[in-house]
Amino acid sequence: MTMPARTRAKVCGLTNADDVAAAVEAGVDALGFIVDVPVDTPREIDAERAATLVADVPPFVSTVLVTMAEPDDIPTLHETVGTDAVQVHGDVTPEALDALAADLDASLVKTVDATDPESAHAYAECADALLVDSTDASGAGGTGRTHDWTATRDLAAGLDVPIVLAGGLTPSNVAEAVRTVEPYAVDVASGVEAEGGVKDRDAVRAFVGNATNAFDEVEEVSA
Repeated sequence: MTMPARTRAKVCGLTNADDVAAAVEAGVDALGFIVDVPVDTPREIDAERAATLVADVPPFVSTVLVTMAEPDDIPTLHETVGTDAVQVHGDVTPEALDALAADLDASLVKTVDATDPESAHAYAECADALLVDSTDASGAGGTGRTHDWTATRDLAAGLDVPIVLAGGLTPSNVAEAVRTVEPYAVDVASGVEAEGGVKDRDAVRAFVGNATNAFDEVEEVSA
């Protein structure tokens, strides 16, 4: 029997150096830094703070700028922050995303709503990966809500780009989510927090372990 490929783990919404270090120590594959979003979130930081945190991330750990900025403003914002990839949220047309991809010296990830498979197919033509999330009316993620993983698995089977699974993931449910969807990666923010914008070191470690070893034993996190 061929085992599925190892699922990668991304921790999003890093706001301080201690949390970055804890995530790296836990074996995370990617770190997300939220900059320039028009929604109220304790995980947003300014571009200069993000650039400082990104500069201290060691080699072989990917960094991701997570933003809802206007497409025309994203290349300059990315140049300031200096991440390996850009994750775009919000109502951006496929045409605008395609133009952004041509101007951007980074991998491009587009967030899509789990309940809107048509947009996923449209964005798949111009994005390097799709992040399937439970979004709110603004198109932002971070809602803390799960969605139908079976439907996401079926969606992923019909797409030729890597799928990142997000939405309500925690250390306790991420292994089941990975076994159901078999995504390229999983993404967590609020599901590993001690409080808004501050990560819980034990929860981060358990999430990364359970995500990347989903076909082995699941580690529980004590409350």
